[in-house]
Amino acid sequence: MKTLNVKGAPSAIGPYSHAAIANDVLYVSGQLGLDPETMQLKEGIEAQTHQALNNLQTILEGADYQIDGIVKCTIYLTDMADFQTVNGIYGAFMGAHKPARVAIAVHQLPMNAVVEIDAIVAK
Repeated sequence: MKTLNVKGAPSAIGPYSHAAIANDVLYVSGQLGLDPETMQLKEGIEAQTHQALNNLQTILEGADYQIDGIVKCTIYLTDMADFQTVNGIYGAFMGAHKPARVAIAVHQLPMNAVVEIDAIVAK
């Protein structure tokens, strides 16, 4: 297994890497809507979702993987009422690519974020 941290993505806020690679599969840690320059959360569900996906894309590109290699994502929401909003943004980000996905409601996320997204990506 190889771990990596990618320039341009927000610094990890705990003892973990941006991603790990095992057998050519990239496992991306959950991404919050953190601005990588300020390490502050964007305001609101739409902005945080866009930023979390941008952070995910930065990590994919830094690891030389592609969005269409995403096999599965998990989306964590603190309010399931935001599901349709996140779905729209996520759908636009993925385009025609439709990986497996789970969306679940959680009580709380780190830094009081409202959304977190992780991914498993094939080469």
